[in-house]
Amino acid sequence: MDDEKIKHRIGSNIAAYRKRAGLTQAGLAEQLNYSDKAISKWERGESIPDVLTMMQLASQFDITVNELVADPNELPAGPSTKLEKAMTQVSEKALKRKADKNIILWLSSTLVWFVALLVFVIISSFDLPYSWMSFFLAVPVNAIVLLSLRSAWHDFRWNRALISIIMWGFLICIHMSLVVFLNFNMWKLFLLGIPGEFAIFLWFRLFRPVKEPEEEPVNG
Repeated sequence: MDDEKIKHRIGSNIAAYRKRAGLTQAGLAEQLNYSDKAISKWERGESIPDVLTMMQLASQFDITVNELVADPNELPAGPSTKLEKAMTQVSEKALKRKADKNIILWLSSTLVWFVALLVFVIISSFDLPYSWMSFFLAVPVNAIVLLSLRSAWHDFRWNRALISIIMWGFLICIHMSLVVFLNFNMWKLFLLGIPGEFAIFLWFRLFRPVKEPEEEPVNG
């Protein structure tokens, strides 16, 4: 099967599943963070989405990637094409990597809170006051660990929220330290979070990624 037929098949399937889901091209584009022009090109068979976007489409339509690339007139028991097999294998590997990364993130967070709990147990065992402060400090530390891991994996989707948590977490820790150790209520410290949050918003607005539709042919 040549490339053009494959692209038109995928485009027809995208259009059919989009209509079945009750979405317009603009609505689907908004869900995927693409332009409606990109959706139109896919459905006309002028280009096809990349593998990760195919996975997003399959998830959006509640189908498998194989169904998205399959010939709708082909019998269920019919043999899969090489493209279908390759797309299925790639999607399975990508999902496995995503699952592995989620496990690493959960393990890292668990370790941070385990250390916080350990510090709490040790300090409280010696009847020292304010041992619960370890849990306040664990919040920004946990966010730093998650931010570092996601940045290393080039996954920046949650970076804005994580940076905000780090900023507000440390402001809370500083405030609580002043209250419990110096009996000094410096609530105005939180005012620093307002320009800080605005700066975070502007920073991510400046470097907001813009997706472009894939224009290369299947084997190109």
